[in-house]
Amino acid sequence: MESEINASYETKQNCEIRVFESSDEMATDLAEFISQASENSVKERGYFAIALSGGPLVRHMQKLCGAPYNKTLDWSKWYVFWAEERAVAKNHAQSNYKLTKEEFISKVPILHGHVYSINDNATVEEAATDYEFVIRQLVKVQKVGVSVINDCPKFDLILLNMGPDGHVASLFPNHPALELKNDWVTYITDSPEPPPERITFTLPVINSASNIAIVATGEDRANAVSFSISDCQEGPDAKTIPAGMVQPTDGKLVWFLDEAAASSLEAANGAYEHQGY
Repeated sequence: MESEINASYETKQNCEIRVFESSDEMATDLAEFISQASENSVKERGYFAIALSGGPLVRHMQKLCGAPYNKTLDWSKWYVFWAEERAVAKNHAQSNYKLTKEEFISKVPILHGHVYSINDNATVEEAATDYEFVIRQLVKVQKVGVSVINDCPKFDLILLNMGPDGHVASLFPNHPALELKNDWVTYITDSPEPPPERITFTLPVINSASNIAIVATGEDRANAVSFSISDCQEGPDAKTIPAGMVQPTDGKLVWFLDEAAASSLEAANGAYEHQGY
């Protein structure tokens, strides 16, 4: 297997950077990361609550559908949520649920009743309210953990894509949704990317997770990655990049980057060490 590249500079507390030379390498490591989070959570809590984003992230998870994970993971303990969803029908081409079902859920033995998609027959505002209610009920019965710091749900793992503008989930730069403190799930009607109507976890919920993984690939993400990861964010963009606002209160953040997305980090820090598996 090709070598993994690890950044050797200081980052924010509880933040780890993993940079990969190939998409296959990234998928292999991400599968192992998810597997370990699942095993630890099932051992400690008896359940594994995971929240997904859509897009290329789901395709990076496909190694979980094969050996050894399809046989070794306790899929019956998985509870699946979405950190963001487009307000479209479940069979719509832009539905995160549709993509995840086709690329992942249909290929592993996750219980149907443990998959929590949004109500696609409701308005986007109603869908956000309903989704938060569902999560609150699952927190009550301890299928989803709770943060002792702020009473937010404490998902065992939240997986996020990062866009070229640094958005994560459906939290976009300079959007009022970034300022929400008490809501767990909110909605937007003005997404700069289509479709405009979406629901999304809020930052307090994301930052309450036990584990957070952000996947970023491509040179068009490089600047946002550099701004987000830098421990000394300065300048007008410092507080406008949502990915940079992902800072776990009592958990761990891991960045999964390809070389292109990490290129500005390499230029800025100049210090990488190659470590083989």
